[in-house]
Amino acid sequence: MSGVEAPAGGKPAGSKPAGSKPAGSKSEQAYAFIRDRIVDHRYTPGYRLVLGTIAADLGVSVVPVREAIRRLEAEGFVTFERNVGARVALVDETEYVHIMQTLGLVEGCATSLAAPSLTDADLDRALAINESMAGLLDHFDPHEFTSLNHRFHSTLFEACPNPTLLELVHQGWHRLPGVRDTTFAFVPERARHSVEEHREIVRLIREHADPLEIELAARYHRWATLEAFLAARHPDGHDDANAGPASTSDASTTDAENTTGTQTTTDTLLTETEAS
Repeated sequence: MSGVEAPAGGKPAGSKPAGSKPAGSKSEQAYAFIRDRIVDHRYTPGYRLVLGTIAADLGVSVVPVREAIRRLEAEGFVTFERNVGARVALVDETEYVHIMQTLGLVEGCATSLAAPSLTDADLDRALAINESMAGLLDHFDPHEFTSLNHRFHSTLFEACPNPTLLELVHQGWHRLPGVRDTTFAFVPERARHSVEEHREIVRLIREHADPLEIELAARYHRWATLEAFLAARHPDGHDDANAGPASTSDASTTDAENTTGTQTTTDTLLTETEAS
C-alpha cells in the first residue's frame, strides 16, 4: 500500500516544489508529514504506516521516519502490532472516556477561575470564533470545526490564574488530538448543540454569573460531547452508553501492565516492518 496517494491530476503529496527549502530537520519534516495526514484523515484510523514507502515519498532514509513514528506513538497518534507494524491509532473508548471525564472537571474549574479576568474583547473574540464554527454546520468539516473549538475554549480558560490547574487542562487537550476529529466526524449532530452551549457559557461569563454555575456549564458541555459519542457507539442502549461519565469505574487496568518493555517492542517492530 502506498504511503501517500497522489491527488487527482497532481503530483504525489510528498513532492516538493523545485527550489523549496525544507523546514526543520528531516525528522521534523517526517513528523509533520505523517501527523498532518493523520489529523486530516488521509491516514485513517487503522491505516498501516510503511516506513520504507513514507521515506521514499519524502526522499529521505527510514531513520527520520522511524524517529517521527516513535514521537507520534508517544503522543497517541500511532500504535504498534507485532507482525503488522505501525498503524494510525484507533479510538480507544475507555481512554477517551477517562480523558473527557477529567477534562470536564479541570477545564470547567479553569474556565470559572478565568472568568473574572476575561474582558468584553475576550468574550467578543470567543463569540466570533463560535460564529465561524456555526458557519461550518451546513457544510461540515470536522477537522476545521475541531480546530476552532480548541481556539474557542482556549480563549476562555487561558486566563486561569492557577498554573497547576491550567497545566492539567493542557495535558487533557494534548492527549486528545488523535480522537477529537473522530468525535465530531462520528457524531456530527453534536456540533450544532455545541455551538449553542458555547453561546450560553459566554453569556454566563458576561453577566457575571455565580462561579459554580459557570463551572458546571463548562463541565457538562464537555460531558455532553462524551455522552453523544457513547450513545452513537452503543445505539442499542448498551449500559456503557447509559452510564455516561460514570461508565468507566470498572475499566480494565491492563494498560499499565502492558507498558513494560514498550520501547524495546517498538524498536523491534519498527525494524521488522521498515520495508514491509
